[in-house]
Amino acid sequence: MSGEYAMIKAAATAGYVDERAIVLETLTAIRRAGADIVITYHAKDAAQWLQ
Repeated sequence: MSGEYAMIKAAATAGYVDERAIVLETLTAIRRAGADIVITYHAKDAAQWLQ
C-alpha cells in the first residue's frame, strides 16, 4: 500500500479532509506535472466520482 494512499485514507477517516477533493486534486496535479499515465490505488473511486 502506498504511503500517499494510506495517508489520504487515514485523514479522511478521521474527518480531517474531504477524500474526494484531495484525491482529485492529487491526480490533477500529477497530470499537470506531465504524467501521461497515472496508476493509483484510488482508480476505482476516482472513476466513480468522475462519471
